[in-house]
Amino acid sequence: MMPPDKATSDAPVFQFTNCWILKNHELQREDLWVREGKILNPEKLFFDEKKPADVQLDCKGSILAPGFIDVQINGGFGVDFSLATDDVGAGISLVAQKILSHGVTSFCPTLVSSPSSVYHKVLPQICVKNGGLHGAGVLGVHLEGPFISKEKRGAHPEHCLRTFETGAFQELLDTYGSLDSVRIVTLAPEMKRSSEVIKELTKCGICVSLGHSMANLSHAEEAVQHGATFITHLFNAMLPFHHRDPGIVGLLTSDQIPPGQKVFYGMISDGIHTNPAALRIAHRADPKGLVLVTDAIPGMGLAPGRHTLGQQVVEMDGLNSYIAGTKTLSGSIATMDTCVRHFKDATGCSVETALEAASLHPAQLLKIEDRKGTLDYDTDADFLLLDDNLHVRATYIAGQQVWRQDSFAI
Repeated sequence: MMPPDKATSDAPVFQFTNCWILKNHELQREDLWVREGKILNPEKLFFDEKKPADVQLDCKGSILAPGFIDVQINGGFGVDFSLATDDVGAGISLVAQKILSHGVTSFCPTLVSSPSSVYHKVLPQICVKNGGLHGAGVLGVHLEGPFISKEKRGAHPEHCLRTFETGAFQELLDTYGSLDSVRIVTLAPEMKRSSEVIKELTKCGICVSLGHSMANLSHAEEAVQHGATFITHLFNAMLPFHHRDPGIVGLLTSDQIPPGQKVFYGMISDGIHTNPAALRIAHRADPKGLVLVTDAIPGMGLAPGRHTLGQQVVEMDGLNSYIAGTKTLSGSIATMDTCVRHFKDATGCSVETALEAASLHPAQLLKIEDRKGTLDYDTDADFLLLDDNLHVRATYIAGQQVWRQDSFAI
C-alpha cells in the first residue's frame, strides 16, 4: 500500500491565539495557523493530518493584520536611493531593516528624476528579494520620473527631466539602462508618444503610474485605456480639481475605465501633503482604490536639518521637508504606521479599511494579492500584531518574528 499523503510536512505548526484577525475585510476572533512561512488552513490540518499545533503563541488581544506594503519610499535614516554609490545594496538593506518597526514587510525603493548615469549605476545594484530577519522584502523599483512635466516637477530637478519625443520607448530604455528590477514607472501622460510607452511598459508587466503632470481628464483616461493603473500621490504635483475638467483626479469617478481594470491612487496621509478634507473626498469617491504611501525621504528617522533627495538638498523643519531655500514640499518624513493612524483619524474609516489601504490595496495594485496583502490560506505569512490604536507591537515575515516592541513579549 502507498503511505498516506507524503505531501504533509514535518515542519512545526505555529498557532497564534487570543487575537483579532483581519480576514475578508473584517476583524474576526480567530486563530492564525502558520507553517513553513505560509498561512495554513486549520481544517486541512485537523482532517488530513489529525495533528494539533506544535507551538501556541498568545497574542494578548492584538489585532493581526497583513504586513504593510510601501510602493513609494525614496529612502530614510540617511540613505538616499537616488544617489549613485558603489554600495546601493547596503543602503537598501539598512532601510529594509529599520522599516520593520513601522510594520512594513515589503517595499518598492523609489528613485526620483536623476541623470541617466545614476540609473545605469543604481538599478543593476537593486534586486528583487524576499524579506526576513534581515529586513522587509524588495518588490522592485519605483522610477518616479524623469519623464514628467516641467511645470509640475515639484522637488524633481529641472535639468534631469526628459521627453519621449525622439525615441519613445527606446528613449526610456536608454535612460534607465535596464528594466529588470523595475515594478512601477511614474510618468506624465500628456507628453507626446506617452501612449506607445505606456503600452510597452504594460506589456513588460510594469505598473504605469500617472503623476507630476499637467494632464487633463481625457489625457488621463487615454493613458488608463493603454494600461496605466495608478496615480502617484493624488492631488500633489497635478492640476487641481476643476469642475469643467477635473484632470487626473477625475479618474476616481470616471466612466471611461475599461471593464475589469481598476485604477488605484497613492495618498501621502501625513497631515501635511493632503488636507484631511481632501483625503476624505478621495476616500469617499473611491475607497477601494486608495493606497497609502509614505513618499519618505532620506531624512525620515533623522533629526531636523539638511539632507539630500537625489540631486537636491532638502531642509527638514519639524514635520515639513522642503527643497532648501524654497517652500516646495519634497517628500515626507512620516512612517507607514503613522500614515495608517492619521488616515483612520482623518476619514473616520474603520480599522479594517485603514489597514487594507496599506496592505491589500498595494498588493492588488502590484497584482500580488495571491501571496501578499491578505491573511488568506496559502499566502505568505507576513503579518503584524497591533494594539487597538494601531501601534505596531510585532512584525512577522514568512511566519518569523523580525521585530517587536521592547515592552511586548509573545
